Amino acid sequence: MKISKSRINNIIFFVVLGLLLIPQTRLPIQVALHKVIAWVKPISVNASELEQISHYNWKLVDGNHNLLNFQDLKGKVVLINFWATWCPPCVAEMPSMQSLYNDYKDKIEFLFVTNDDFGKVKPFLEKNNYTFKVYNPAAQYPEYFNVKTIPRTFLIDKNGAIVIDENNAVNWNSDLVRETIDELLK
Repeated sequence: MKISKSRINNIIFFVVLGLLLIPQTRLPIQVALHKVIAWVKPISVNASELEQISHYNWKLVDGNHNLLNFQDLKGKVVLINFWATWCPPCVAEMPSMQSLYNDYKDKIEFLFVTNDDFGKVKPFLEKNNYTFKVYNPAAQYPEYFNVKTIPRTFLIDKNGAIVIDENNAVNWNSDLVRETIDELLK
């Protein structure tokens, strides 16, 4: 019995649909899709009319209950990533974030900010061998970040100008990001 091409396409469609409905397979499929998108999506570096951070009045707390005052980072290059453990595009971009962190952790400040409970964050970090520190907001983030979707990432220069403002999964380990950071460190 010969199966027609349209019947094969229908079978594939329903298998993929079924896999997306099953919680155990949905997240890995979504993460894989977002990884592909992250490698293709270009990053936009703001060259003119940079939005300036108006104030540094913001506090964060890490998993050990240590308080971080954003004010203490004034005058430094800072990368802020708003994310969650349950967010497929967030999970998709984390390997590139870890690679960037490995090379720049002593040169710039990284703030990985989530509203997830640290009871979920710690196992997620350990499972994936991520070594960066994660924070919860101790107060509402400043209005100039305007975070409505995650992941949302900002690269801020030493003068408080937002140089990169990206939504969705991005390859943060790209040459463009590295060149931009290197230029900001000069």
